[in-house]
Amino acid sequence: MAFTLSPEREKKVDEILSRYPTKRAACIPLLHLCQEQDGWASPEIIAFVAQRLGIATSEVQGVVTFYTMYHQTKPAPHVVWVCRTLSCDLMGGKAIQEHLEARFGCHAGEDSKDGQFTLKKAECLAACGYAPMVQIDDAFYENLTPKKLDAILDAVAKGQTPPQEETAWYQDPAKGAPIPPAPKPSVPPAAGAPPAAAPPASGTPPGAPPAAPAAGAPPAPAPKS
Repeated sequence: MAFTLSPEREKKVDEILSRYPTKRAACIPLLHLCQEQDGWASPEIIAFVAQRLGIATSEVQGVVTFYTMYHQTKPAPHVVWVCRTLSCDLMGGKAIQEHLEARFGCHAGEDSKDGQFTLKKAECLAACGYAPMVQIDDAFYENLTPKKLDAILDAVAKGQTPPQEETAWYQDPAKGAPIPPAPKPSVPPAAGAPPAAAPPASGTPPGAPPAAPAAGAPPAPAPKS
């Protein structure tokens, strides 16, 4: 059956196309729009996008298979991306994935036993300073522990959208202000390196020429031979 967009989304197509000098350049956002409706980039969607943009289906297929954000099979109602890049792994990303696999009864790339979640791995979700983290649908959840993650998943399974509290913009409830970043550690000098030279008392940087005398000041005495 041929794919068609809903009337509401169809109105967005013209707006998307107006952003770009050529129709081909709108391939990525148009695919997102279609996937929002059906949940995945089906062959029917690929054919629809190719027809609307006047390009070959192979070009659209190439985009779908290149970018991991497009689902090539229909996922469960909720998609959980667990970040497994180095920063997250050092902070427990592997343990988070193993916890999810045990809870869902599946491996990454599969659906949970209850059919509510699809588990996927991501190479990086750009939240390295707040690891470990996961993306659930379109929401980021950071600074996770298995206990925190279970509470979030319980809420999502009930149709709720948990707040994204522990993020870069997290507000300390007690103070009502952003939590300041940890101070950067001082770096000791390398072994055998000479000590740093103290700046002159006048504040003139080392090696800088002497300041010109003030107007009306007596000339400085000549150095003794």
